[in-house]
Amino acid sequence: MASHYEAPIRKPLVTGNKTYHDVTVDVAAPVEGKANKSWWIVFSISLLAFLWGIGCIIYTISTGIGVWGLNPTVNWAWDITNFVWWVGIGHAGTLISAVLLLFRQKWRMAINRSAEAMTIFSVIQAGLFPIIHMGRPWLAYWVLPIPNQFGSLWVNFNSPLLWDVFAISTYLSVSLVFWWTGLLPDFAMIRDRAITPFTKRVYSILSFGWSGRAKDWQRFEEVSLVLAGLATPLVLSVHTIVSFDFATSVIPGWHTTIFPPYFVAGAIFSGFAMVQTLLIIMRKVSNLEDYITVQHIELMNIVIMITGSIVGVAYITELFIAWYSGVEYEQYAFLNRATGPYWWAYWAMMTCNVFSPQFMWFKKLRTSIMFSFFISIVVNIGMWFERFVIIVTSLHRDYLPSSWTMFSPTFVDIGIFIGTIGFFFVLFLLYARTFPVIAQAEVKSILKGSGNRYKELRAEHGDDVKHYGPLVTTGGPMSTSMHQPENPNMDGTADSTYSEMHSEKINNLLATIGIFDPATQTADDLTRISGVGPVMEQKLHQLGIYTFDQVSRMTDREYDLLDSIIEEFPGRAKRDDWAGQAAKLKNNS
Repeated sequence: MASHYEAPIRKPLVTGNKTYHDVTVDVAAPVEGKANKSWWIVFSISLLAFLWGIGCIIYTISTGIGVWGLNPTVNWAWDITNFVWWVGIGHAGTLISAVLLLFRQKWRMAINRSAEAMTIFSVIQAGLFPIIHMGRPWLAYWVLPIPNQFGSLWVNFNSPLLWDVFAISTYLSVSLVFWWTGLLPDFAMIRDRAITPFTKRVYSILSFGWSGRAKDWQRFEEVSLVLAGLATPLVLSVHTIVSFDFATSVIPGWHTTIFPPYFVAGAIFSGFAMVQTLLIIMRKVSNLEDYITVQHIELMNIVIMITGSIVGVAYITELFIAWYSGVEYEQYAFLNRATGPYWWAYWAMMTCNVFSPQFMWFKKLRTSIMFSFFISIVVNIGMWFERFVIIVTSLHRDYLPSSWTMFSPTFVDIGIFIGTIGFFFVLFLLYARTFPVIAQAEVKSILKGSGNRYKELRAEHGDDVKHYGPLVTTGGPMSTSMHQPENPNMDGTADSTYSEMHSEKINNLLATIGIFDPATQTADDLTRISGVGPVMEQKLHQLGIYTFDQVSRMTDREYDLLDSIIEEFPGRAKRDDWAGQAAKLKNNS
């Protein structure tokens, strides 16, 4: 995760003058701390909605699909509308993570984790609807091409239902591996900071033995690129396959070749809108405003504006082709959408999806948090109406006027949909309390190139400013102990911010562990402590730590002070028990 150079004119991606240690603390805070009142309120509402949905699903399975509002003419309706809507929402996670990773877009690093989690949870919701729609969900395994007790029973590869099974299972498995791989360094960070043995044990298992070695990072980056390369075609293929559910039929309004790219653009559109909704809530609830900045919100809005415009072009293209084709059935299907009994759904779709994103052309609006939140919800409502319009208005008036009918959802239809929304937020809220929601290692990799603190230095001193200078101390117990090596850091300079930013912390640290007096004491070889290399030893020397006796006096408080000053490998001193090692070395010397 090498850092990169950015001109000072670019807005910082990390604000608040954050240090490496600050990033670690801020990312770990939602996991290590207690949930606040807002979290409990939203979680309780989500849980009630989920339980209501569970009740409606049990009622459906025990009574039959007849409790839905379906009829012989409109035999696909509410459930498949919700299925396509949830699959669409799941698209943005893989797009943000995979495609933006391949294009080396640094702004993805603060938002990719939540987007990936959203993908997993939304695809789970989508998978529920085809299973329930089968009517006999206990026979759902019949759609899988596996050996079974019936011998000759085999799947129908011509069925769109089977295509959906393959699309969802592939998408879910690749996205899950991609998400989990990115979490490994953060699980290890929580493991190293854990206080209770149970927490440490759980996150040790989740982190798969991550140690932070160079070899770990090399494999991490290689696997991430391979998975991104695999996941990127899935962004196109999954919703293309979903569009084939409709495009391969002969129903007016469905039988069209524009559906694959149109569905993909719509899926990215709705997915980014949902990511926007979640991020705006999360940045406030989890105090992540310095990492999910207004610039992130603005960039997301630009993508929403572009994909919304693509969807608008697709709508216009559909209307033009229906007129140009000369097929009266096709022409009537689109006329009926705009002027028929479901005209309100069609114009709600057009208003939400085509007109509302155009407000994002104005910088003042696309940088407004409240307006962005409002538009993100409006877009998701509009995309739900799009799926409803495509499915219901194409079916309710078919070739035969004698079969024309209307569809109205029952309380069971509505309850199952609300239940999946509740289930989604239950999963997401639990995720936010147990998993790090920011990829802290990736954010650290861009801190010196994109952090507010370093942008200010460049703006003040020019592009060639050094962020380091000689270490100077002024008074206090540390002043007599500082020995300045000629080349204390690998680049030949020492961090000037030690004295400016951390003098009080260093004083507090040395006040506890003692001050080294070169006139009466001899420095020990600190590299004999496991976890202390030559570079780390130099950093300890800069702080005035030279002897095993000093290190042996460290407790949790001193470990935390040391981490906050050095800002590298947080938790290592505590994990490797430097104090215990130093005590043994002191006694043996």
